[in-house]
Amino acid sequence: MGSRFHRRGLRGTGALAGVLALGLALTACSGSAGGAQKGAQSGGQSKDGVTVALRTPNWILPISAPGFTQGENVIFGSAQYRHVYEYLLDGTAKYNIDPERSMAGPPEVSDGGKTLTITLKDNTWSDGKPVTTRDIQFWWNLVTANKDKWASYREGGFPDNIAEFKVKDDKTFSLTTTKTYNTGWFVGNQLNRIVPLPQHVWDKDSATGKVSDLDTTPEGAKKVFDFLTAASKDPKTYATNELWQVNSGPWKLEKYVPNGEVVLTARPNYSGSDKPKLKTVTLRPFTSDDAEFNVLRAGQIDYGYVPPANLSQQKYLESKGYQIAPWYGWSITYLQLNFNNPASGPLFKQLYLRQALQSLIDQPTISKAIWSGMAAPTCGPVPAKPGTNGSSEGCAYPFDPAKAKQLLESHGWQVTPDGETTCQKPGTGADQCGEGIKSGAKLAFTVTSQTGFSATTKMFAEIKSQMAKLGIQLTIKEVPDSVAVTPACKSSDSECSWDMSYFGSQGSWYYPAFPSGERLFATGAPVNLGSYSDAESDKLIEATQFSDDEATLKAYNDRLAQDLPVLWMPNPVYQISAYNSGLQGVTQDPMNNMFFQDWSWKS
Repeated sequence: MGSRFHRRGLRGTGALAGVLALGLALTACSGSAGGAQKGAQSGGQSKDGVTVALRTPNWILPISAPGFTQGENVIFGSAQYRHVYEYLLDGTAKYNIDPERSMAGPPEVSDGGKTLTITLKDNTWSDGKPVTTRDIQFWWNLVTANKDKWASYREGGFPDNIAEFKVKDDKTFSLTTTKTYNTGWFVGNQLNRIVPLPQHVWDKDSATGKVSDLDTTPEGAKKVFDFLTAASKDPKTYATNELWQVNSGPWKLEKYVPNGEVVLTARPNYSGSDKPKLKTVTLRPFTSDDAEFNVLRAGQIDYGYVPPANLSQQKYLESKGYQIAPWYGWSITYLQLNFNNPASGPLFKQLYLRQALQSLIDQPTISKAIWSGMAAPTCGPVPAKPGTNGSSEGCAYPFDPAKAKQLLESHGWQVTPDGETTCQKPGTGADQCGEGIKSGAKLAFTVTSQTGFSATTKMFAEIKSQMAKLGIQLTIKEVPDSVAVTPACKSSDSECSWDMSYFGSQGSWYYPAFPSGERLFATGAPVNLGSYSDAESDKLIEATQFSDDEATLKAYNDRLAQDLPVLWMPNPVYQISAYNSGLQGVTQDPMNNMFFQDWSWKS
């Protein structure tokens, strides 16, 4: 998830202060690839190229779409289409804006904080045309006319919260908000979405259509958007469709094989200051952790990863010329609950039941034993500083099977260890099962999870075993894309039959610069797949958008840590990277991006 999709909920104000201030002394794990022994030029690459293990991206249009927010799509898109702003989380830059990679300087704030004026730097498209505010306006027109189809949209949020979008000249535009927002939140979580689009190439409604100003009316913008969306849903044409030949990023697409390899080549006329040092980047997918690791051991890939189960082979890999570096994320991990499922939804709506389920997840042991220490407990919605591993001490609900049993029995359940626990006292009283739960109801759920991750498979085997001890039955169903098959749904929808969904094998959610919850946990939020809704949480989420007082973020964190909109799970590092020690400039961005343009081979 981005959307793509760490830990620590209730450790007290002191522990959260560094996170909440957002000045944050965050440390991304980066590597100037050290090591005296240089690895072989694996993957058949010359010094001009590099081979990277990455799932095949399947979305190229730089406007996010529901069901296509996976991390590989973010990396693929960012390599070709630059956002107006990129961010640093080390506390060194104003509003955390990366001064080198961003296409504009920090916004000038006026009108009591309501108006932000942005001036673009001098940049060009790959065909030599300048990037101007007309390209920003084109993006604006498309997303405002098609916001219901945009994965980043939430009613009342961007762009609904903009009173005026104004182009001042070719380089300058402004946004005036409807209310006075926390500037740090607005810059980090709203302006991060703006991507200049090549209006002079894309502003048409068919492959044979003539480019015009079709986007300037809502009807025309819908036609353009539908045309671009249809093209993005046709991956086999990515490398040949003229639409995708014009871009602003450091890389252009050379080769694309659906479910196979993707080759990016450096743009010789890239106008950014972070110019590529390599000529090609080959993205190579694998069907499973085991398949990838076998290729890594054979030295046939330059940048890959070590599955947690194989971390014992670190010394062997290092002897073969690989450097091992955990990739820590600005992230949290959770198990999504479907509150709208007609059968299991009434169960999940009972806080005591969510508390019982959470108390049966042994996060510290799973993190250590199954994730080989490369995961740490998640205790709430605000992530901890990347690279800090801790215990679940301070979590609202630590592992406590006795407490889980007491919660169930005190609410009318007959607990039958290794059998079927059933509701014996239906009703809404304090000692009864709860609204909508019938007599004889069972605690039996299906977890829809991801294929290809051995640690995830072992984790759910452990959780299933632990829950069975209290008569809670889990069925684990692994699928290639658990996000796609567990959509947000109404209880009347036929697709609303899923119970629990897990997509956190590399972290469930990677935050933008400001870790608020309007996209995840607010009522009707675009990535609120389980349809969680709580009026008090909504108020606290909204407060983080308007106040720069760190207490508002802590209040939001503490409320959701206790109310359990999801079940908090061990948060793994994005991956345990293994890369050829001849590579230098490898920086692993905690917001889940890969800046291939910084990479080079040691001479």
